[in-house]
Amino acid sequence: MLIARRSLLALGAFCLTTGADAAEEQFFDSAGVRIRYIEEGRGECVVLVHGYTSDAEAQWAWTGIPQALATRYRVIALDVRGHGRSGKPHAVAQYGPEMGYDILRLLDRLSIARAHIIGYSMGAHIVAQLLTTHPERFLTATLGGAPGRFSWSPEDQQRVDREAAEMEQGLLRSQMLRLWPNGEPPPNEARIRELSAAQLARQDVRALAAVRRSNPAQVVTLAQMAAVTVPTLGLVGTADPYLGSFLELRARMPQLKLVTIENASHGLAPGRLEFAEAILVFLRAHPAASEK
Repeated sequence: MLIARRSLLALGAFCLTTGADAAEEQFFDSAGVRIRYIEEGRGECVVLVHGYTSDAEAQWAWTGIPQALATRYRVIALDVRGHGRSGKPHAVAQYGPEMGYDILRLLDRLSIARAHIIGYSMGAHIVAQLLTTHPERFLTATLGGAPGRFSWSPEDQQRVDREAAEMEQGLLRSQMLRLWPNGEPPPNEARIRELSAAQLARQDVRALAAVRRSNPAQVVTLAQMAAVTVPTLGLVGTADPYLGSFLELRARMPQLKLVTIENASHGLAPGRLEFAEAILVFLRAHPAASEK
């Protein structure tokens, strides 16, 4: 989830074809859902997958990551279904794994066999599932702010039910408190409502509630992740509640390169210089040409 600046933020073979020199907006039909994407730059393909309640611009533009990558890569960022200017079905079955299949359909549309795929938060959960089901489509994977959904307990189901119901009321209360930076005092109810209204303005809350209710269909196992051989980067702030899950994954997936960002929260980590630097170093270390 992108949370806006300080308080809201606190919360063909390889793709070597030529892309647009400047960001270009396009749409395509993905199994009946209209998906919007933008692309910029040229070189090996990098796909950016944003977080919950965000979109291609809101998640990435303020970080400077697309601009930095576009100097040597073809960067493609999509609005995940239910978000931005993409289609927003209200049926739960239209989300879950379908969100990852949209990435595959986009790659197929562009005749791209493999790509570097980077996800943040919800986007990382999507990428993690895709990594276990279609590893052949990856050059590398980057999991930012979330390492995948490893299990599903009755408590997880209660959380999803509660957060989806709040979403239908235009509130991010439980999610906001769950992702609030460790060590910082939580917001009061008035502030929660103010931040929720700002984040959800002009969004389709019924579609977003369906996205949340589809979370159980995105579960992967630690054993599945441990079997992955695709070069994988994990990026997480030390003030992010997801840090423990990343450490759990690294214990089972020693090939995971884990980079922590000191004192960064879930919302602020993508804007830290270390975040962009870690991605650039990782991608440069795993070029497509090295596999030829």
